[in-house]
Amino acid sequence: MRSYGRRKVLALAAGLLAAAVGCSAAPQPEPSQVAATTAKSVTPTPSAETPLITPADAAKAFATFTATDDLLRAGGDLRLAMQLTRDAEAQLTSAAFLSTGNRPSRYTWGAPTLIVPRFKQSEAAPWFTVLATRNGHPTLLTFARDDDWRLSAATQLLPGQDPPHIQFDADGYATVLAPDDKSITISPQFMGPLHATVAEAGETGVAAGLLERGPYTTDVAEQITTDRERAKIGGFSYDSIFSAGDYPVYALRMVGGGALIQYAMTRTTTTTVETDKADFVPVPESARWLYHNDRARRFLKTTEINQYATVVPPSGTPTPAAIIAHTGALTKAIGGDP
Repeated sequence: MRSYGRRKVLALAAGLLAAAVGCSAAPQPEPSQVAATTAKSVTPTPSAETPLITPADAAKAFATFTATDDLLRAGGDLRLAMQLTRDAEAQLTSAAFLSTGNRPSRYTWGAPTLIVPRFKQSEAAPWFTVLATRNGHPTLLTFARDDDWRLSAATQLLPGQDPPHIQFDADGYATVLAPDDKSITISPQFMGPLHATVAEAGETGVAAGLLERGPYTTDVAEQITTDRERAKIGGFSYDSIFSAGDYPVYALRMVGGGALIQYAMTRTTTTTVETDKADFVPVPESARWLYHNDRARRFLKTTEINQYATVVPPSGTPTPAAIIAHTGALTKAIGGDP
């Protein structure tokens, strides 16, 4: 069944691609920042080896995705929509459909700016990023390829946030950072675990000062403390834990030596009855599409998936890393039978 579903998606995508790229109203790819400023004066230097992904490949994949995704959202077809996504984005796509009775939001897209890393032909896990407006909001979307291209991550820039200044070479290609890169203050492989520490412990943790204070870091830790104290008064125990898990991490070199790092984390929140003050745990309104009740007996555990894009400064810089984009939603809830 999965093979059949995938073939159906591919056939649908093939049929939509011509319309997506041929329609005069469809978003057209913008050149990279370097290409946009040097195209008239500099002739690109031929590469010794053709990159695995070219801007034309990325533009085609993006056009195919947006056209197909819109049709599936309009039809409420979650099964096929899941074939367009992977990693944390797959879980958020499922939540978008199921939480709305298979009536998820549909998107209008602006012209994409393509951020394509220079991968060798031997690269086993290629990916690229697109910056485009989605319903008017600047959004970073990263596509990864196994047998085909699927959306792996999507984060909306925070209000007032400028797009990241990615560094491009003379041919308009971006540079990927290795997981253990030490030229920046936080290596890509440690970004998720460090963020989790700050979100749980706040300014008292060992990672304090490495991430900017704000609604996705120290404010979260303060809210957890407040909720734990409030729960204790009501006869409950409360805990909220962040985990980086095994989601992929995408890191790109920025102008000036810093990096843009994209990653996802899971937040698991558990409330348990501890005293005879209460028999049931109230279920938040936001989680009732998952649990289908307003209370759970003895305990309630919810799972939330969050995706982030963070700008990390060069090593030796005293400036903390800053979260510039975020998307997240509840994806799971379990509890005792009421």
